[in-house]
Amino acid sequence: MSDGMGIPCVVDPVNGARDRRPRTRLLGGGVYLDEDREDVQAMIWIELAVTLLALYVGARIGGLGMGITGGCGVVVLCFGFGMTPGDPPISVMLIILAAVTAASALEAARGMEWLVQLSERLLRRFPKAVTFLGPLVTYSMTVSVGTGHTVYVVQPIIADVARKTGIRPERPLAVASVASQIGITASPLSAAMAWLVTQFETRGVPYTLGDVLAVTILATLVGLFTAATVQTFIGKDLDRDPEYQRRLNDPKLRAEMEGADVSLLGRQLPASAKHAVLIFLTGLACIVVLGIFPHLRPVADAATGKVVGMGSIIQMSLLATAAVIVLVSKVDAKTMVAGPVFRAGMSAVVAIFGIAWLADTFVSNNLDEIRPVIENMVRQNQWMFAFAFFLVSIIVNSQAATARMMGPLAFSLGVAPSTMIGIYPSIYAYYFIPNYPSDLATVNFDRTGTTRIGRYLLNHSFMLPGLICTWVSVAVGLLLSSFLL
Repeated sequence: MSDGMGIPCVVDPVNGARDRRPRTRLLGGGVYLDEDREDVQAMIWIELAVTLLALYVGARIGGLGMGITGGCGVVVLCFGFGMTPGDPPISVMLIILAAVTAASALEAARGMEWLVQLSERLLRRFPKAVTFLGPLVTYSMTVSVGTGHTVYVVQPIIADVARKTGIRPERPLAVASVASQIGITASPLSAAMAWLVTQFETRGVPYTLGDVLAVTILATLVGLFTAATVQTFIGKDLDRDPEYQRRLNDPKLRAEMEGADVSLLGRQLPASAKHAVLIFLTGLACIVVLGIFPHLRPVADAATGKVVGMGSIIQMSLLATAAVIVLVSKVDAKTMVAGPVFRAGMSAVVAIFGIAWLADTFVSNNLDEIRPVIENMVRQNQWMFAFAFFLVSIIVNSQAATARMMGPLAFSLGVAPSTMIGIYPSIYAYYFIPNYPSDLATVNFDRTGTTRIGRYLLNHSFMLPGLICTWVSVAVGLLLSSFLL
């Protein structure tokens, strides 16, 4: 791309040209050399290999791995290949921090336990429907709390109910794990949702949070129940499953299965737990209302009448919600940082920091070469950008990072906002390679051995429900967006 004077530029799809020097690469000895097209394309493949290697090594390390190796990748691309550093995803990170803080306050006040008790009562009252109710519970908790990490406290209960009812635990557990993550695309508290709504406001798109939720919630619910329906036919029943029968006949393995029984129903909780849930849900309702009715927000610019953006609204609301929970429930603030929600959330912040920064560095510096490839794909059918979202999500293991990386490119290519909303569930694809913590934990929760990762890695329990849930949600989302928006 040229700046009008014949000088090629590196272009940021949001902020415009930001590097006016010719597209060159830093070679040995610190010498810059102009390259022809073939050399540029060859160099892009090398840079892509560096990017993917950083993500792969980070995934192997686990935990904070993808964040720190992502940062290392930025160093290599900038110092080794002469790239201009991309933009760190500061707004996304702040939203995650605020959401994690509020959820940690809810957890410290034992409100999370009360929600799980309610869920357990529902599951044990209707055990035959666990394949449908289990995923609905994990989905609902993610939508309400804004993080899928709540699945860890629900999955053992789902596994216990399924086994005692004679239902193959793989059926509800696999789709419940998928549901806990695709719920991110339908949660008003998630960083991925906040990013999309904020982009709409910045670009003057007349769609509010309510418009987006009307499509994504309905679409993902249809996808979820479609996957659950298919799951009812997956695998053999427990009384005919050879692996379960083997474990049942082994005294040691049988003792482990029976010892894994869990229940929170007999646990006494303080009244403050219910108060904390009420406060948290009130904060959630405030965010939704302010998202649907922008005129209720404070004015940020008196001259233009522009109101405060949704990113700031979500951050303020969640921090205020956390403060009220701490004060009303008399929570010891020190316990907030000791809980699993806070630890998992902080890991997510670091991961997104490194992943999104690395990806933005690679994409923004090579946009002129990447754009034609994707543009040819989406010129006739804009919905095909869903495949770009999907492929990137497989690599980065984060919906917010996927949106932050590929969303600006989608806007710059002219993908219609309504289409963006319809295909938004496709930013969830990290079940494809089963290395995400919720999937790995689910395998361990199923002591019957029916939920598994196959010998060939991709033949695992989460693949079919994941693909069905994602792509049915995309199809329904596109249909709904064409009628509702």
